[in-house]
Amino acid sequence: MYPVLFEIGPFKVFSYGVALATAFLLASYLARKKSISAGMDGDKILDLSVLLIISGIAGGRILFVLLNLKEYLIRPADIFKLWEGGLVWYGGLILAVICAIVFLKINKMPVLKTCDLIAPFVALGQAIGRIGCFLNGCCYGKPTDLPIGVTFPGMEVKVIPTQLIESAAMFALFLVLRGRKPSNGRTMLLYLLGYSVFRFLIEFFRGDNPVFLAGLTVSQVISMLIFIISAIAWKLIPSK
Repeated sequence: MYPVLFEIGPFKVFSYGVALATAFLLASYLARKKSISAGMDGDKILDLSVLLIISGIAGGRILFVLLNLKEYLIRPADIFKLWEGGLVWYGGLILAVICAIVFLKINKMPVLKTCDLIAPFVALGQAIGRIGCFLNGCCYGKPTDLPIGVTFPGMEVKVIPTQLIESAAMFALFLVLRGRKPSNGRTMLLYLLGYSVFRFLIEFFRGDNPVFLAGLTVSQVISMLIFIISAIAWKLIPSK
């Protein structure tokens, strides 16, 4: 749609990058603000936010490259063209979780409480990020004749705007989670349960992800695993 928002001389400002930056800045600001009201170290939460965005982008890019390895073996320099899109959310989530746990352990911060604190703002960041995907023209859906269909540059048919659908769903999830008090990890589990179910379903309407196993995409397989693990953890963790 609008992969390049505007140009300043030889420099281009990409919509995808602006969306990621906006998501990071807003989510980090709100997380820090909430951490202070919860009696936690706001500066440490800000440090954690920086770590999460870096590790999230790195993990998302690594998984995307692995899933499209043949193309990147031919054009290895394209691996670093992040402004063109190409991040797999689950890759970013996995690496970000690993880095976050290490960070929290080193700084002797409560892991479950901190996860609860940041969970709503992860959903908010996704909501904003998917708008960037829509403007960039990536993560699109399957062809459709429905009125909601949109045509991206280079396409001859209308497709489902799965980016905007996910953005709306993640914003709704943010609204559900934001009022919960950080405690024992249940808010993070609610995020994982909610997102894994949604991602599993929306993948049936995505037009850019190939089948990986038994008619399912990689993201659907990962969604099933995350849902099962989160559901078990929900049963094991007491409500208070």
